[in-house]
Amino acid sequence: MAQNNLVVVGIDVSKDKVDACIRSLSQRQTFPSTPEGRRMLIRWLRKHKVGKAAMEASGGYERDWAKALREADIEALIVDPKRVRNFARSAGRLAKNDPIDAEMIAWFAETFVEAKGQAYDEAREKLVKIVNARQALLDLQTSLRNRSEHSAPNVVQKMQGRLLKNIALEVAKLEAAITALIKATAHFAKLAEIIESVPGLGEITCAGLIAAMPELGQVNNKTAAALLGVAPYDQDSGKRRGDRHIQGGRRKVRNLFYMACMGAATRHNPVLKPFYDRLIAKGKEPKVALTACMRKLIVILNVMIARGEKWDATRYDVSDSARLPPSACTA
Repeated sequence: MAQNNLVVVGIDVSKDKVDACIRSLSQRQTFPSTPEGRRMLIRWLRKHKVGKAAMEASGGYERDWAKALREADIEALIVDPKRVRNFARSAGRLAKNDPIDAEMIAWFAETFVEAKGQAYDEAREKLVKIVNARQALLDLQTSLRNRSEHSAPNVVQKMQGRLLKNIALEVAKLEAAITALIKATAHFAKLAEIIESVPGLGEITCAGLIAAMPELGQVNNKTAAALLGVAPYDQDSGKRRGDRHIQGGRRKVRNLFYMACMGAATRHNPVLKPFYDRLIAKGKEPKVALTACMRKLIVILNVMIARGEKWDATRYDVSDSARLPPSACTA
């Protein structure tokens, strides 16, 4: 049971319906994925005095449900499906269906009471969709370019050429929309001013960070690195000391950040370049050194945003740990 006797519901979301389970009260119910179904769910949750709802990320189907819950002043937490499944296995629950999934999600949310949901931000959700649409077009562009490297009939080559031109135009339109949305949203514009002050970070990387890492400036440095997926994890057992490896995190924004850091660490940034060069001189592999630069930069950004400060190279030398002040740290 969650702390402070908070009643928690687990919700398994699918395209046509959701299965809800209030594990602590042994209550289960199924609701259709319609506006009326969402209203029925809210009434049912209020009847049982539910204060927190948890659901897995389900390819976007969870968004309307999460929005309805937040508008009803019920905390909505989107959890990682892998964590829930691993939690179920650790509990010996090998069977899997929608009602069981709803129960496991509720149990997971009750167990990990420190998990918090992000406050709903309509502008951020819009930005996320535009950023993801742009990335989908870039992925399609890469796929078409790879195909064009192989011989194909003339009619196919012309078709691919037309598609590539259209994709480039649409990407430019989406980038203009991203820029306009950030400028028109006060808290985005403030964040962008801080992030883009860092040498090597441009508008697209900035937009990706604003969209995918709203926690920046609100969490401690280790959490910021873990969210990006650049935190090293121990692989030790007894006397054996294994190599440290990064894992987890948010892949899309990490890929975007990787490309930005590649230029910043090797050419542009007066703090990262000497840090990168020092690691290479010590014999580190370029990718390992670059990952260390990513970790250092996301920590610096976390500090900058927490303090509301723009980039100042004199504050971050190559040995600076860039710790957050205690007042800016949360678990």
